[in-house]
Amino acid sequence: MKAVLLAAALALFTAPVLAEGERAGDFDYYVLALSWSPTWCALEGDARNSPQCDPRADYGFVLHGLWPQYEEGWPSYCRTPQRDPSRAQTAAMEDIMGAPGTAWYQWKKHGRCSGLSASAYFETARAAFEAVTIPPVLAGLDRDYKLPAKVIEEAFLEVNPGLEPDMLTVTCKAGRIQEVRLCLTRDLKPRDCSADTVRDCTMTNALIEGIR
Repeated sequence: MKAVLLAAALALFTAPVLAEGERAGDFDYYVLALSWSPTWCALEGDARNSPQCDPRADYGFVLHGLWPQYEEGWPSYCRTPQRDPSRAQTAAMEDIMGAPGTAWYQWKKHGRCSGLSASAYFETARAAFEAVTIPPVLAGLDRDYKLPAKVIEEAFLEVNPGLEPDMLTVTCKAGRIQEVRLCLTRDLKPRDCSADTVRDCTMTNALIEGIR
């Protein structure tokens, strides 16, 4: 029993330090999170009747968010003097973020931590998203596959020459390909991910559902 308590205590000291309400603009790098829309729809969006999941929307990878990151841990819900975005500003991000409320939530939790104005943050997020080449085979995926998650990483590395394996990570959820996360400097150049950012999925038969 003592050994279990000791292990739990050690885990608390070695886990990333997370808090809320940090000072805006105080971070080390960005994580650009690209979400595979069919996975989000299957696990959450369909139950919400999200317009992102309408087959006519035809979404593959969408921008989940651009997240300020520390070398250990990450800030959230930061204090900022910047104004919150208007509905028009958040609605303008729907073309790459999928759901109408995503941009507002991402601003509230992550964007405020960037130290940027809402318009500058969304412009930065869009620039980061558009700088990434989505592998053509995934951009036009029209059927379901089960494959090693490593294949998704390799596909991104092949069509984005500036990326190295330590600069991105592929995550899975409920047996499905969930996200590709890329680590970027504050001026949006690829860089190595810190240890607590890496969530490499090791599945050899992860489901990637075809674009609806």
